[in-house]
Amino acid sequence: MSEKNTQFQSYISQTTGYSSPIDLTKTDELFKNIKWMTTNEAAFYLRKSANAIRTAICRGHLTAYKYRRRLYFKRSDLDKMLETSILVGG
Repeated sequence: MSEKNTQFQSYISQTTGYSSPIDLTKTDELFKNIKWMTTNEAAFYLRKSANAIRTAICRGHLTAYKYRRRLYFKRSDLDKMLETSILVGG
């Protein structure tokens, strides 16, 4: 198992309390059907810290949607951020 897969499995077990029952050989496939992401998922997707995501929101580089006291992000917005090379520090 690669280091990337091990890192993602530990992320899943930390956030959900369960180990991942799926094979994580291709982490890109995990995000294909996800439309909304939490702050931690967005940070993992962009390979940045959660604090860097919050900084990008404050600076206006990233749009966040609030629902029940939590921030959510559209995957399409995150993809646009990657395509336009607006990368945040972290």
